[in-house]
Amino acid sequence: MATTTPTIAAPRSPHRSSRTSWEMYGWIFMRASGALLLVLIFTHLIVNLVMGGGVSQIDFGFVAGKLAKPVWQVWDLLLLWLAMIHGTNGLRVIINDYATRTGTRLVLKSALVLAFTVVVVLGTLVIFTFDPCPVGAPADLLPSFCTAG
Repeated sequence: MATTTPTIAAPRSPHRSSRTSWEMYGWIFMRASGALLLVLIFTHLIVNLVMGGGVSQIDFGFVAGKLAKPVWQVWDLLLLWLAMIHGTNGLRVIINDYATRTGTRLVLKSALVLAFTVVVVLGTLVIFTFDPCPVGAPADLLPSFCTAG
């Protein structure tokens, strides 16, 4: 009597990438950036909320004072870029998993890249071109280091 083993259908895989090393690097990046993001986010929250006097103290002057210091510009830039790359990569994986048609995948990924680009470019511009002492602003809203002009 001949014994045959039952065949099980392969799991559904709508999109296979031929670049397996690219996916491995993406997987490693997600773990490393996630750990770094935790440190960046919790430090950001502790400095702003615990040491900064709570949410009631956050106003234009507080933000202007922070963004006037290069260390906080770099910190916020790193936070922005890492969070956006991390989130975009995660959404790319979800799109690959759930979008079954190539056209749908292309449209969704294009919208994702466009959203990523807009947020990163505008966020970077705001971080580095923010004027903490705008001309004509009420003096009571400006940070203490601004001189009345």
